[in-house]
Parts: sequence; C-alpha cells; structure tokens
Amino acid sequence: MKSRLTATGVLVLAAWALPYGLGSYTIHVVNIALIYALLAIGMGLAMGVSGQINLAQVAFFGVGAYAVAILTTHYGHGFWLSVLLAVLATMVVGLLVGIPALRMQSHYLGIVTLGLALGFINWITNAHITGGADGISGIPVPTLPGVDLSSEYLYYYLEAVVFGLTLLFGLFVVHTSLGRRLRAMRDDPLAAGAMGAEIPFLRMTAFLLASLYGGLAGVLYSGLIRYVAPETFSIGNMFILLAMVVIGGRRSLVGCVVGAIGLTLIREWLSDFSTYAQLGYGVVVVLMVVFAPTGLAGVPARLRNLYERRRNRPSLRAELRPFTPYPPVEQPAAGRALLSVEAVTKQFRGLRALDDVTLTVHEGEIRGVVGPNGSGKTTLFNVISGFYRTTAGTVRFADNDTTAARPYTLSLAGLARTFQNLRLFGQLTVRENILVALDRSRTHVIWQYAVWQPGVLARERRLRDRADEILERYGLADFAEAAPSSLPYGIQRRIEIARAMAAQPRLLLLDEPAAGLNGEEVQQLIRIVRSIRDSGTTVVLIEHNMGLVMSLCEKVTVLSSGRVIAEGTPRTVVSAPEVIEAYLGDSDLSELGMETSGAAAQADRTKEATS
Repeated sequence: MKSRLTATGVLVLAAWALPYGLGSYTIHVVNIALIYALLAIGMGLAMGVSGQINLAQVAFFGVGAYAVAILTTHYGHGFWLSVLLAVLATMVVGLLVGIPALRMQSHYLGIVTLGLALGFINWITNAHITGGADGISGIPVPTLPGVDLSSEYLYYYLEAVVFGLTLLFGLFVVHTSLGRRLRAMRDDPLAAGAMGAEIPFLRMTAFLLASLYGGLAGVLYSGLIRYVAPETFSIGNMFILLAMVVIGGRRSLVGCVVGAIGLTLIREWLSDFSTYAQLGYGVVVVLMVVFAPTGLAGVPARLRNLYERRRNRPSLRAELRPFTPYPPVEQPAAGRALLSVEAVTKQFRGLRALDDVTLTVHEGEIRGVVGPNGSGKTTLFNVISGFYRTTAGTVRFADNDTTAARPYTLSLAGLARTFQNLRLFGQLTVRENILVALDRSRTHVIWQYAVWQPGVLARERRLRDRADEILERYGLADFAEAAPSSLPYGIQRRIEIARAMAAQPRLLLLDEPAAGLNGEEVQQLIRIVRSIRDSGTTVVLIEHNMGLVMSLCEKVTVLSSGRVIAEGTPRTVVSAPEVIEAYLGDSDLSELGMETSGAAAQADRTKEATS
C-alpha cells in the first residue's frame, strides 16, 4: 500500500510539472491525448470490463461536443450549464444505444452500435442545427475565477483534474461490487444471472458509464478547440479509439489510458505518413489480438507465468482444507411444499424434452432426480431456475408463481444452483466468485457510486469479511486469490457449491455435483450436502452415482424421455421394473437387480462411514 501511494504521488507531481517542459504545440497534443484517454476509459468499461461491444463511443463523444456547441452558440446558455446539460443528454443517448444489448450480443451488437454511430455522423453532416459539413465555431471560452482557460497550458490542468477524478472513479467501480458483477457478466452472463446479477440492468449500466466518459470527453474537446465538425467524429477515429483500447488492454483501465496516450502521440509523430500509419495500426491490432489478447496491460502477468513455468515453480502452494459443517437449525414442519412443478412441458421444435412433468419438493428435503442421459434432467433444472420458458405448465417456488421469472429474480428470491459443466467466472479470483454471489444489492442503487462512496466501501468491507468466512468454511482460504481455472477439478466443484451457498438460498439445485470426483471427494461431498440440508437449505440434485443417491436422498424422482416414470424412496425406485427397463431394457433386468443391490449395500456402508 505504501509503495502504491508513493507511486501515485510521483505521478501526480510529474503531471503537475509536465507543462513547464513543453512547447505550445506539444501541450496541445497532450490535451488531445487526455481527451482520448477519457474516451478509452469509457470504452474499456463497456467492452473490456462489461463485455459489451460498443462501437458508438465516438457518437457519445460527438453528442457531448455538439450539445455544448449548440447550447452555447444557438441558445446563449453559459458554458458550464451547457456542460451539465450536454453530459445528461449524452447519458440519455447512452441508455438508448444500450437498448439493443438487451436482445443481442457479440458481433450483432457491434454491427448495431456501429450503425448508430454512422447514423449520428450522417445527421451532424447534414442537419442545419449542427452546421452541416462546416460544423459550429465560436464556442465561448470556459470561465473559472482567476484562471484564463484560453491558455492551453492552464486548460491542461482542468483536463488533468477531470481525467484524474474520472480514472479514480472508474477504478473504484471496477474493484467494488458493481464492477465485479459487470466482470462476471462479461465472463458468463448465464452464471452471473443465476448468482443474482440483474443482467439487463447491468448491460444498460455499461452503456451508461461509456456515455458518461464520452460526454465528458466531448465537452472538454469543445472547450479546448472551441469548434466542432463532423470529421472529428468519423468512423476512422472510432477505429483508432478501438485500436487504443485493444493495444493497451481492454480489461485494464490503466492499460486503456496507456494505449490512448501512446497511440495519440505516435499518431501525431506519423502525421506525415497517415496512410501508412492507418495500415500499421491495423497490423498492430491484429498482432495484439493473436499474440497478446490482454494487450500491453497483460504482458507482465504473461511473462511472470512463463518465467514460473520455465523454472518449474508452482504459482500456488496451497492445500484444500476440511469442510467445516454448518451449525444445524431446527427443520421446518414436514409437508410444506417449497417447489412445485405442475404438468410442465418443454418443447424444442420437434423434440419434447419434458412431457407433463409434475414434481413437488418439501422444505428440509434432499431430493434426487435421476434418469438415463437425455432424459430431461438438466432441462428440468433450467426450467426451474428460469433459463428456459415452459411450453406448458407452471412452476411455483416459495408460494409464488415463477414460471416466467428471470434467473436473477429467482436467485434474489432464494434459489441457487450449480451447473453440469462448471461455470465459474474464469477471469475473477476464487474470492471474487464468492463475492458475486454474496452481493444481494440491486442495480438501481448505483446512485451511491456518484453521491455516497463511503457507503459503497462499507458494504464492500462487510462482503469481504463474509467471503472470508465462507472460504474458511469450505476449506478454500488458501486459494482465495487464485484463478479457478488454475485449480484441480475437485476443488473447482467445491468452489461452485460454496459460491451457490454464499447466496444463502432456501433451495439449492446441484447438477451432477459428483461428476469427475474420486471416491474420497464423493464422501466429502456427501458430508457437505448433508450439512447444507441441516443448515435449513432444501437440496435437489441430479446425479448418476446411484450409491451417492441412495445414501443421501430421502426421495428420488426418475425421468425417462422427458417423463416421470417413478418416484419414491431410493430402494423402491431402483427396484421398479419401469426404471430397470429405462436404464437397461427387459433383457438385463437381472443384471440391474444385482447392480442396485450392490448400490444399496454401498449406500449402507457410506451412511456408516459418514455418520
């Protein structure tokens, strides 16, 4: 911490002293570089941090600049009032541009945002109010008491202050709960939604942040140049900005700043060779995408990992500690239904994955859902947790009709799940994975980031303390700062369960939690699931390990070809003829009979070992 403060102090002093060693032309270039750095931060927040392809950043830039120009020259408003109105207008435009992100992603969103940027450029080129191709001149000089902002040297200090504050704000967002949820959405929006992240609002927030920085850059540009014209906001400049973010490192705001300032200076030095420079930028971007996808900001980490691999030095020295059971709570009265699936059908065109499925799970129960591959088990979980909409039938959770509820709504209501194929957030640490699920705050409280940062920091400290408690309980404390993908599979499975339980759910859905685990890990899993149930959380699990199902579940539901073919205690179900036929066919009844007997004996031994 002390070294960081020292480095920050040195940077501040260097920024303050910078104009004293520069000529008038060079300080102009530096001012332009700071404006592009602001644009790059906004683009990095949308693309790198949030995963939303935003090619309309130059349009936000233009809206801010043109709004100030129109309000000051056409309507006679003062500069600072025009600045406030221009930033608000840009943020409104950002929300409108973000609407397509609610329904499309990937390159489709890029095409739409690029089209919106082209539409804006066409408008400012042809509209009378914008001055057409000639632009708007005569923008008044910003006024501050005792400061002559017509001097680019003094204007530099205004820009530096705005840039420093907005960079700190961006870093504050990234490293607190809002930024974590944005990064989780970037890594895996489905899993983030299942953890309670309000994905539609987060996507709009990403564009809102991008437009805020674009608007600030636009108003600073209009005050610096005091003239705006369409060529400043061209698609060519949009792709230059994209190159800045990609080269610097889109997932690092500091990297975006370095890329923006560096490329602005290089671009100025190569102004006499602009045609070749444009080609060079494209080549560099392609090379960065192929060989250094994390940009310049990610190079130190890549070199460090390469050095450790060559030295055969493990990057993490840690061990998985034993799970600490939850303190038991009094179980609810028997017979109260927590989850009801009533006559649910799910059709995928010609495939009926679920066919009139009815299922009731009571509080305090451990329910098993079994069946052959392709029987509809995971589809059932996806319907219950809001990922799929039913073709027919209803789902009720905690006495509410949740048939059409979104995943984040169900998560906030007390439903958590794991996935058949691990869906941990790969670019977040283990602790951050837990923190995403712990954070139950709603997206609409982001106003606190603008007006009450101490409240945000206080909540962040509370969340981190609770995350440390969960990591200790699940024996994961030594892996807190590790990337999940760097850990063994069995540990990743435990992380996913810990993450799901961080939300303190009433109902936990476990999709094949024993898949890929060895015998000892399966025994640990049994102890964990029993402790979860004893803590007051109802559990429904999909599993192929019949020994685990028989030792753990009080009741089992069997699916085959999307239908419920049997339901009852584990011993009753495995001996049912229709179940045996679904698994092996009529010719192998005796063989399965022996297998189920063996599973029952194994279950008895497991109960003795874990009791």
